[in-house]
Amino acid sequence: MTYRRWFVVGVAIAVIGALVAAFAIFYGNFSPRGFVEDRYTRAASQDIGRDAIAYTSSRTPSQVAKEVTDAWTPADQYVDGSGVYLRYDDDSVVILPIAAGSVILLERLGTAYPRYHSTVGNHWGWGRGSTVRGGGPGSGK
Repeated sequence: MTYRRWFVVGVAIAVIGALVAAFAIFYGNFSPRGFVEDRYTRAASQDIGRDAIAYTSSRTPSQVAKEVTDAWTPADQYVDGSGVYLRYDDDSVVILPIAAGSVILLERLGTAYPRYHSTVGNHWGWGRGSTVRGGGPGSGK
């Protein structure tokens, strides 16, 4: 009877492993960055140096933003006529209009915040990439 129990435990572990593998295959990476990488077309010619990695979509910035935010809720979001700016814990997803749809730029928050600060200002809040100091007694002095 002990062999049978081990066989059942082994089969259960194998089934769980197969389910996890299937989930990973069908749903890709488990981050906003992975979501963009899996769903949009890589456009290396639109990269901004080595910091901002570009992807494109034939959809408008608002349509792309809806797809991304439906899958991954951002910590902060800013939208204006120039595009959609999404802040996550470590990354930013910036979606800008181009003639044939959108360019989607993936960038670490540390380089994205200074790049887009003139646009997003304090709308991105007190994220790790922020250079704004707090206002408590003795802070930032």
